[in-house]
Amino acid sequence: MPYGIAQPPTQTAPLSRRAAAWLRRRLRRIGLPAAALALAAGASLFAPASQADAAVALERVTDFGANPGALNMYVYRPRSAPARPAVVVALHGCTQSAQIYADNSGLTKFADQYGFLLVFAETTTSNNINKCFNWFQSGDTQRGQGEAASIRQMVAKAGSAYGGDPARTYVTGLSAGGAMTAAMLATYPDVFQAGAVVAGLPYRCATDVVSAYTCMNPGVNRTPAAWAKNVTDAAPGHTGPWPRVAIWHGDRDTTVVPKNADALRDQWTAVHGLGQSPDRTSTIGTNGTRREQYLAADGSVAVEVDRVPDIGHGTPVDPGTAAQQCGATGTAHFIASICSSHWITEFFGLHG
Repeated sequence: MPYGIAQPPTQTAPLSRRAAAWLRRRLRRIGLPAAALALAAGASLFAPASQADAAVALERVTDFGANPGALNMYVYRPRSAPARPAVVVALHGCTQSAQIYADNSGLTKFADQYGFLLVFAETTTSNNINKCFNWFQSGDTQRGQGEAASIRQMVAKAGSAYGGDPARTYVTGLSAGGAMTAAMLATYPDVFQAGAVVAGLPYRCATDVVSAYTCMNPGVNRTPAAWAKNVTDAAPGHTGPWPRVAIWHGDRDTTVVPKNADALRDQWTAVHGLGQSPDRTSTIGTNGTRREQYLAADGSVAVEVDRVPDIGHGTPVDPGTAAQQCGATGTAHFIASICSSHWITEFFGLHG
């Protein structure tokens, strides 16, 4: 086992205080930040924070079908939308909520501007004591099971009740929500056309709490082929096309280290049958974010890595009213930098 750590008690629910204290002592001994425990097992990752002053109006949906993951569903309907709007699923980070993510991420600005439907999935303290999506639990990250199946049901409800277009369905999320985004792309590649992972981890990097915090920091070494096999094994019989993937990561993230952005790149470029050297690079925004793009045979962008300078763990936002600005910074882990939601929406093909 990594670092000679003894296996803690089996993790099928949020850690007890005793087990959490045990892991904190082990984390300190090997020099990992205590925040690693939070994303892996539900200790406090994001400090409690107040919501934005002007809360976004979300609609609670309770009858979206089978809900084996015991999640909540909220919908944001844009001010105007076509008869068959695109659907973007958004997954919050630990200790956050659907409301906090809607209020601060900036996604609703572009939903109003371009007329797409937003579905906010929300986990609860019944699932995880600090409301982290259980990205490291096999029962929640397999097709037809747990939280992954519940999110799939939300997409179906968006289609049946709100006219959402199944040919234009996308997913994005932060941290634990970013790791769950990777899980949704792997387990339901026939549902999602593209996804954006913000400060997240590759699919099946971890399958228990100990491997989870090892994945987060210092990260895990696997070959691109091994990473890709995790994805291709997740949806048996699927032959493509595979979802396009954007990867966003701060270069000073010590909670989920940037090595995970490289692992995500390796995973999804290999799934698409591409090499790991970018076909083109550029700088976007005013803060010097480095963009690396990996192109499919038809010239479209199959995988993209956006490396955000000088920020730690969180969603990059850029408060303001200009076209490429969005979001709010009054809440923990929404970091003043670049409006990632603008560029993610563009990557999904929803601008115009």
